[in-house]
Amino acid sequence: MDKANKIIKIAVTGPESSGKSFTAEYLARVFDGWVVPEFAREYLLHLDRAYTYQDIVNIAKAQLDIEKKVMVDAIEEKVDIVFFDSELINTKIWCDEKYNKCEEFIIQSISESNYDHYLLMRPDMDWVPDPLRENPFDRDRLFELYIEHLHRFKKSYTVIQGELDDRLKLAISVVKTFSLKQG
Repeated sequence: MDKANKIIKIAVTGPESSGKSFTAEYLARVFDGWVVPEFAREYLLHLDRAYTYQDIVNIAKAQLDIEKKVMVDAIEEKVDIVFFDSELINTKIWCDEKYNKCEEFIIQSISESNYDHYLLMRPDMDWVPDPLRENPFDRDRLFELYIEHLHRFKKSYTVIQGELDDRLKLAISVVKTFSLKQG
């Protein structure tokens, strides 16, 4: 890819335990790209109390800051593609579900986001328990909320589903189409 072209930005999103982190990291290896990690996990792992609405707001702000920093570094390092392990649609749904409200800057940030494409992970795989996960029984309902939000914000997306090999092949195929457009 001509280094003067813009960096391809792929957001990986979806309900808990749907393979987001694994997929983002796998794709970064396949495409020799970078991953912007999900800040919420790091933040919550170091919290010594139950999280609050303000914690989610702080997480959203920090996630945006990390994304900006990584993109500046990616430009300097001439990285072709960056995968985002989470994004603010995830945060908005979390706010809505837990607190029935969401900060305007989160909604505005979603509207203004410029990812080239979203990979929406269907939760059709086994639930993997994790102390930070909260929704083992309503992942399908939450998945539908992601679809609603992607439509509402007019975002381009592909549903990634099926057995692991099928999921990865589909994700690679989708990302290749963006790589070809840039090359």
